[in-house]
This record gives sequence, structure tokens and C-alpha cells, in this order.
Amino acid sequence: MITPKFTQVKSALALATAALAFLATPVHAAWEPTKAVEFVVPAGTGGGADQMARLIQGIIIKHKLMKEPLIVLNKSGGAGAEGFLEVKNAKGDPHKIIVTLSNLFTTPMATGVPFNWRDMTPVSMMALDQFVLWVNAESPHKNAKEYLDAVKAAGPSKMKMGGTGSKQEDQIITTGIEKATGTKFIYIPFKGGGDVAVQLVGKHIDSSVNNPIEAVAQWRGGQLRALCVFDDKRMPYKAKVTETQGWGDIPTCKEAGVPTEYTMLRGIFMAPGVTKEQTDFYVGLLKKVRDTPEWKDYMEKGAFNQTAMTGDEFTKWLGTAENRHRDLMKEAGFLAK
Repeated sequence: MITPKFTQVKSALALATAALAFLATPVHAAWEPTKAVEFVVPAGTGGGADQMARLIQGIIIKHKLMKEPLIVLNKSGGAGAEGFLEVKNAKGDPHKIIVTLSNLFTTPMATGVPFNWRDMTPVSMMALDQFVLWVNAESPHKNAKEYLDAVKAAGPSKMKMGGTGSKQEDQIITTGIEKATGTKFIYIPFKGGGDVAVQLVGKHIDSSVNNPIEAVAQWRGGQLRALCVFDDKRMPYKAKVTETQGWGDIPTCKEAGVPTEYTMLRGIFMAPGVTKEQTDFYVGLLKKVRDTPEWKDYMEKGAFNQTAMTGDEFTKWLGTAENRHRDLMKEAGFLAK
């Protein structure tokens, strides 16, 4: 006769055996990089894309968010085409990511280079970047209307607008200003927003449409003056940056009589042909980056629009943005023949 006590011991042994068998079963670990990851910047050093990439790199190192190193590489040739083509041609390589700006759309449209954003794998929209009309702080023009009236009075192609690259965001905005106000600038392209800010401080150009993060140091230092922001509403940041102004004090360009609006993508992509598991790793990594105090501080200091997207929502946004850029490029006469 089997006693109840024996049955209990037998059941306990069976449970213990099952538990040991479960522990011995290999657990499938989520994918993560097995070597250094290259972080491509399709723009020059010092500009908004470069600054964002290096901030992400620093946050990942500080908070130990990835076991392998992240190496930032600037590949600005051909208005960023060099960087985009490198990632496009790295099919199936999960150890290469790229930070994108709106030259993701404008570069292939302007140059005819064989590249489209669909040639890469969308990972995450990190934010949207603003554009501000800047002049030297010693300029006599205190607001956008005064400055643009002076540009018009000077006559066609007398005043110099500096910007990053040719037939890209800065020149698209410049063309938008010209169409809205009847002005005409000499547009002078530079490799990155850092160069543009230096040129404006040195009075080698008369104005720029740099992103906030590209000119904040010179604005805080009293070397530049912000005239208006190219968005449909003022920026939400109230803290003072200069002695008298915060980002929220800058009027919209529409308020100043310049009905031109434009915001720019700051996003992360991977090479084509990577797996969902590999993409998910970077989606999770970048979510952790956005949750850090360093990122939140950077968003406020750079006056970013903090819209973030992943997955189907991001892909849909990219398709809409591509169509809008095609319309803007066509209107400006920048499409490749």
C-alpha cells in the first residue's frame, strides 16, 4: 500500500526534476551587438546631427546602455549621400546605424543619387528640430520685419544668407522667405551649422537659418540675435537663455509677416535587411536614451519639438514628409533634371 507521505515525496521529487530540467533548457537571449557599432553622421562636424549623435554616444557610455562601443563617423560628402549610400550598401549589417536629418529626402531629389529612405530600416524619430532666423547681435535690425525690409531695400542678391549645404533644408527655407517677402539673397553653403554660426559671428554673412542647438552658444554669449522661428507656434521653453530672452520669447516668423514654416527630422535608421529582433534592440536602446535626464536637458537647451515615433507610425510620417519635400523642392526648382 502506498502511503500519502510517500506520494507527497514522489510529487516533490517530480517537481524538483522538472524545475532542474527547465533551468537546464537554454534560454533564447534577445539580440544585442557583438562588436563596435558605427554611428554614421551624413553631415559635417559641429552641426545639429553631429551634436545629437555625440550626445547619444555619451549617454550610452555614461549609463552603460550597451556592452559594445558606439563610434561616431562623419560622412558628409555629396550633401550626405556618402553616409546614406554606405548604410544602404551594408545590407543585413546590424552594427551600423545612421542619424538622419531632412537631407534624407532632399539629397536624392536634388542630386539624383540612387537612394531613397526606404533603402534603409526606420528605427526611431528622436525629435523634430526648429529653424530660427539669426543675425549678428551688432546688426541694427531688431526684428524680422526690419531685417527683411533692409534686404529688400538693398536690392537683389546684395545680402548673404549662410546655410548648411546646397538644395537642402536651409536653402529651401531661404527660398521660402524670398517667395513670401519678395527678397533675394546670395545663398552661401557651408559644411555644417557650426561653421555657419562662426561665419555669422564674424560678419562674413548677414543672416542664417540655423537650428537652435547650432547657435545657442553664440546667442547666450551675446554674439547673435534671434529674429523669428519657422514654426506655427512659439517654442514652449520659458527659461531664460540670454539675460533677457528664452526660446519661448522668439516670435514665429508668421507673426513677423513671413508665412514660411519648416521643421526637420532627427531620426535613426539601420541598414536594410536587418531582423526585427535587431531593430527592436535599437528601438529599446533609444527609448532608454530619451528617458535620461541628459537627453531631456538637451531637448530643452536646443528647443526641440519632442515628437518621437517608431514602427508603422514613423514609416507613415516618413512617406508624408517625402511628398511634402518633393513639393517644396519642385517649387524651389531644386529637383534633379
